[in-house]
Amino acid sequence: MPLPQTLNQEERKDLLLKRRAIPGILMFSMIYLIAFAIGYHINAVILTIALMITLCLLQVPVAISLITAALLGGLHSGMDMTSAIAAFNDNLLIGAQVGLTYVMIGAFAVAVARSGLLDILAHKIASRLDLREGATNKGVKWIIFLTFITASAMSQNLVPVHIAFIPILIPPLLGVMNRLQVDRRAVACVLACSISASYLLLPTGFGAIYLNEILLANVNDVGQAYDLTATASMVPKAMFLPVMGILVGMLVAVFYTYRKPRDYQTVPLTDLHVEQSPQTLKITQLVTTLLALAVALICQLKFDSLMVGAMIGFIILSFTGIFRWNEQDDVFTEGLRMMAQIAVIITIASGFSGVLSATDEIAPLVSATADMVGGNMALGAALMLIVGLFITIGFGDSFASVPILAPIYIPLAITLGFSPMATIALLGAAAALGDAGSPASTITLGATAGLNADGQHNHINDSVIPTFSHANFGMLLFAWIAAMLL
Repeated sequence: MPLPQTLNQEERKDLLLKRRAIPGILMFSMIYLIAFAIGYHINAVILTIALMITLCLLQVPVAISLITAALLGGLHSGMDMTSAIAAFNDNLLIGAQVGLTYVMIGAFAVAVARSGLLDILAHKIASRLDLREGATNKGVKWIIFLTFITASAMSQNLVPVHIAFIPILIPPLLGVMNRLQVDRRAVACVLACSISASYLLLPTGFGAIYLNEILLANVNDVGQAYDLTATASMVPKAMFLPVMGILVGMLVAVFYTYRKPRDYQTVPLTDLHVEQSPQTLKITQLVTTLLALAVALICQLKFDSLMVGAMIGFIILSFTGIFRWNEQDDVFTEGLRMMAQIAVIITIASGFSGVLSATDEIAPLVSATADMVGGNMALGAALMLIVGLFITIGFGDSFASVPILAPIYIPLAITLGFSPMATIALLGAAAALGDAGSPASTITLGATAGLNADGQHNHINDSVIPTFSHANFGMLLFAWIAAMLL
């Protein structure tokens, strides 16, 4: 049936999406019913994650997609509804703890922004724009990309605020990017790839947690039964090639896939104010802000708690007059508002992973993969990476995937004859694949939170799909090469 001619562009897109959703859901249901009819049991993990991805691609809200897929996957595995809900609820506490941490670092990020550092940075970049007709401004575009890469690396390894900097730094620069016609999908890829590469390669901040406290610890815990011992110096070396694959994906996104100009409508939120002078930053404000950042980092390392570090940094900034004492509630509420959606989805994603674990079908999935391999090292490495990618898409968290994959991947890798370095590369990359690009990943959620400040950046089409394709395919290929060479 043709679309009515009276509809505007947005209404036509919405109606087309609704029409496509019905056949998509019917096809998914038909495949399931056919498999059920012939007595073929679809692995509950595969079904749950596939259903979640399908619903997200059909523009169903991520939170609803996660809950719906989790409950249906639980029912498919043999649980009743009460048991599926219980498995979902039992794991929410872990996500709530992480969500609270993100709220706190959001408040800290807003407090840092009140110092005026980011306003000055945005003004400096905007003032470089040549507003004359026909001006190319290519230099400004590369300054913006370099700024995002630097901020991403610092957010993981030096000032551990993770993705909280994105909703603070990007909105003031949207007007500049609109003038430059920068494709925001390229920016999403730059952010996702830079953040992922930082914590997967550099052993400080979040990198120390992933590389040493999670990856190295699991390799040694599981590997001791097989006389496998790894040292801290081996881990960054093993992850070097997989990380290079991520960076290659980022370069492809910037210089090829999304290199062409893309038009965006400039709205009041992103209007350029190049002629206005930014607020001045006194030396005492600068020193105080740097002190708060340093103390927050020290406390995070000492107490192994991002929440405590961010809270102490927030307190320092409030006591030293970066913002008025009676504005504390406003600053904290602004940070809460900024991170609320991310915190909620992280919490729900924990419930989702709880149901996946409760199905008891992750181990059979990985074991079936091992059975398919035989003694073929090349095929084994490829299947291990692909299964890891699929599992982590569902969790949206590479940190949570390592302990799940390690008990099966490490014995399998040793049996196939992989070296300790190759084993580390396989496990570290398999767990990280799918983090950038998962609908529930903090990385893609953070990118959307900043780039959609004016309502012109879709989470699935503009963040999830671009980051998934560019951050993961290169890493998968380079991780496979690393496994074969190391």
